[in-house]
Amino acid sequence: MPFRQRVARHFGDTLSPSTPYLSLTGDDIKSLRQDWLTDNNIAFWEEWLEREVLPKYPEARIILLRPSMTFLLMQSLDVKGIGSALPNFTKVTHIFLPVNDSRDRERADGGSHWSLLLVSVIDGVAFHYDSLGGANFFEAQKCADRLGKVLGMPLRFHQMEDCPQQENSSDCGVFVCILMRHLLIKRLLNANANEKVSMSMANKMIDSHGGRKEMLKIIESLRKEGERRRSASPFTSSHTPPRIE
Repeated sequence: MPFRQRVARHFGDTLSPSTPYLSLTGDDIKSLRQDWLTDNNIAFWEEWLEREVLPKYPEARIILLRPSMTFLLMQSLDVKGIGSALPNFTKVTHIFLPVNDSRDRERADGGSHWSLLLVSVIDGVAFHYDSLGGANFFEAQKCADRLGKVLGMPLRFHQMEDCPQQENSSDCGVFVCILMRHLLIKRLLNANANEKVSMSMANKMIDSHGGRKEMLKIIESLRKEGERRRSASPFTSSHTPPRIE
């Protein structure tokens, strides 16, 4: 049986319809194992962070913008007009944006490289983390400029030269996910309110292989949870329901 059919059916069949996590296709799982991460892979990771990490910090005002929303922000011809399609940024302190180098307005899943933009709204600064030198410099700068227009404030752009660098051509998305979690938890959520937080990633080591394994482990755990929910549901009994005459 082809990989796509086997994995997609297995994952979809065993997750409960009430599971609050994004569904992933067989191609997404395949990419996560050994290839360039898809939009769905990164969106799944963001949603997992929102469900498992952010609720522990109810005072946090941080938004993890989905790749599709970043793409909309980057490609829309009417920057101010897309405000209604984006989340409400009122009272938000920080925004994470996965940046893709696709320049085709018709293909949200195009492009060949991911990088991470972290915007500190309260400081008016956009920090760009690129694991492939300055490959996405232009796209990230454009993204920061457009977001600034939506926010109604200019953003100072900082290319983070000390960002950890990938050693192949396929780990950029994994780097984005790992850096996002590290910056979110270690630098923002656990920082003292009066503390000046460094956004430098100097000497930060990224284990991309371990990151892929961890994400797959999380997905498998959710699959098993969905399976347990289905087996515990009174509506999933295999018995034939009674007929009424």
